[in-house]
Amino acid sequence: MQTNVIHNMECAEGMRQHIPDESIDLVVTSPPYDNLRLYNGYSFNFEEIAQELWRVIKPGGVVVWVVGDATVNGSETGTSFRQALYFKELGFNLHDTMIWDKQNCSSIGSLNRYENTFEFMFVFSKGKPVTSNVIKDKPNKRSGEIQNSSIRQPDGTVRRTSNYGKKEINAFGRRANVWRVFPAKSKSERLHPAPFPEQLANDHIISWSNPGDVVIDPFMGSGTTAKMALLNGRKYIGFEVSAEYCEIADERVSNVQTTLV
Repeated sequence: MQTNVIHNMECAEGMRQHIPDESIDLVVTSPPYDNLRLYNGYSFNFEEIAQELWRVIKPGGVVVWVVGDATVNGSETGTSFRQALYFKELGFNLHDTMIWDKQNCSSIGSLNRYENTFEFMFVFSKGKPVTSNVIKDKPNKRSGEIQNSSIRQPDGTVRRTSNYGKKEINAFGRRANVWRVFPAKSKSERLHPAPFPEQLANDHIISWSNPGDVVIDPFMGSGTTAKMALLNGRKYIGFEVSAEYCEIADERVSNVQTTLV
């Protein structure tokens, strides 16, 4: 299996040709959804791609699927939920339903609903995740104090935790599952109609994989997943049906490889 390559081809067929069964550690991707962007006229077969992802992901591997919903005739499509349920039908666990808060202050849209500034980040796993490097960057207000927390039992009683009175509270705790990340802004990223923020890709890659692991993005676009995989010591495989976007992605990756030499 060749790694550190972006194939200019449809991803379901590409995975069948280039990726063996249960050989991938992590998938990080944001597929086109609900025709919100033109993507040079391309479309995709979701169920076929989801089936291929189930085939190629290792036991314990993770798929991060970043998606949202369009509003059509006054109603949200629910595409994101239908896709999540189909992944579960295939056998994936829905390990976490995360939110990407895009911090988008745009006022464009309907005046009779609240502004939509988020997308779902579904984290699916093939069994229990093998890797979970949970990022700890949430400041603890009680940093330095001695733990004295308790847990309420099913019968309503309360018991002390095992660390009660023994362990000092760390300066930083686990990050919550709502991530506030501004949309991509760099010129190279904006050449794609729906660029993936580098920080978002970076944080998922370090959360669900280890150095040397193989990360794929079946909708590689402008190459953000590949770039952040390389910068974090991972290998990547990408698929992108548009030759134009492949050229953009290859250039971004080439610039990273030059700096790493």
